[in-house]
Amino acid sequence: MNTTPAPRIAIIGAGPGGLTCARILQQHGITAAVYDRDAGPDARNQGGTLDLHADNGQIALREAGLLEEFFQLARPEGQEMRQMDPAGTILLHHVPEPDERFKPEIDRGQLCDLLLNSLQPGTVRWDHTLRTVSGPAEGPRQLHFADGTTIECDLVIGADGAWSKVRRAVSQATPQYSGVSFLEAWFHDVATQHPDIAELVGQGSAAAADGDRGLFAQRNSGDHIRVYIIQRVPADWITAGGLTLQDTSGIRAHLLERYRHWSPRLRRLITDNDGLYVDRPIFALPVPHTWEHNPTVTLLGDAAHLMPPLGVGVNLAMLDACELALAVAHHDTIDQAVHAYEKTMLPRSTETARLLDGAANHLLSTELPDFATADNH
Repeated sequence: MNTTPAPRIAIIGAGPGGLTCARILQQHGITAAVYDRDAGPDARNQGGTLDLHADNGQIALREAGLLEEFFQLARPEGQEMRQMDPAGTILLHHVPEPDERFKPEIDRGQLCDLLLNSLQPGTVRWDHTLRTVSGPAEGPRQLHFADGTTIECDLVIGADGAWSKVRRAVSQATPQYSGVSFLEAWFHDVATQHPDIAELVGQGSAAAADGDRGLFAQRNSGDHIRVYIIQRVPADWITAGGLTLQDTSGIRAHLLERYRHWSPRLRRLITDNDGLYVDRPIFALPVPHTWEHNPTVTLLGDAAHLMPPLGVGVNLAMLDACELALAVAHHDTIDQAVHAYEKTMLPRSTETARLLDGAANHLLSTELPDFATADNH
């Protein structure tokens, strides 16, 4: 980019999208600061495992110069998929070829560490919770943080997820509950502590559904398995039933009644977990979600196009990040770059969302649900 002085770019959110954007900008000699509300990279669990696709997520990693490092960390065997019926009968079993690399799995934390460690020291400013974005549309913009600090910049990139604060600067849209809720359960040391479940799930994923209920189990690194108990229920189904997330036995009893016609082996995915359940109701933005072009603010990933978790979220976020960074690098002004990026991103996200129309139903259908993580929170 041939602009003087250099633009002041602020990326809100240190997830895979925000970190990818910062990395590719730095690859082109452009400085960007990333602000995140977490106290540090290890402040919370980073989520489950992701499959990065050759036609989007891997494109971004190649542009970031990190594709080979990704393949060293990724688990190609995680592409194994098993679809079962509620009786536990395997209906479909995909075993990847030894050289299959279309969408290998990687833990979200490993991916974030890969991206984070590739950035120049000090790029990410932790413990910065954004409250508001102010200033005129033509810039400069002011970022107001919870600790009372204010930072001025020429471009604000909202990579801050489902409940984006940056989104409010360009759009009044808010996520709406999809009607489907995930309840997350963990299994640790599965080879020794849960060998039957390890065998049931295999090296990748295993899924079953009956139209209103589903189970999706997913192998993570470190001998862990994460299970999503998927139900078509009101968002407040736990409290409405007089339960709390700390009442593990009460929730288990409730779920066993709901899944009473399922095979005992599959029901062990509900009852044998280690620790508390985690409630993850699934939200989505309206389709299409567009906004009037703004020369100093734009969005990527879930902040721009929150969809149910069907294997596209992180991949689209990273592709968004890649295309936005390249647009900034190859256009004379920030305004031109944002316009060029949104001209491609908005139609693509709308088309993808429409292809996934009725995705809540797909999550519970008898077809294999091709999603990789429940990072919709």
